[in-house]
Amino acid sequence: MIGRLWHGRTTRDNADSYQRLLVSDVLPGIERIPGSRGAYLLRREVPEGVEFVTLTLFDSMDAVRAFAGEDYTKAVIHQEAARLLERFDERSEHYEIVLPR
Repeated sequence: MIGRLWHGRTTRDNADSYQRLLVSDVLPGIERIPGSRGAYLLRREVPEGVEFVTLTLFDSMDAVRAFAGEDYTKAVIHQEAARLLERFDERSEHYEIVLPR
């Protein structure tokens, strides 16, 4: 299994709206992709605002490519989510999950 890790940061004023968008629209859409195994959404307060981390899970790198395209490290950002974010990773990192949950 592959874990796709990505970070974004928003203002405190936009944090709840961003979280709602991810929970209601973005993450359910990713979970419908063949080979998707769900996601985790992490949130924490930082001095500059609110940081979010997403860890999306996929069966294989082929499933990651089906989601992200051939340039699979490039971040896939929902247009509305990008509007709410102040800063985000341009690239996602991928890890082989070696210890299942």
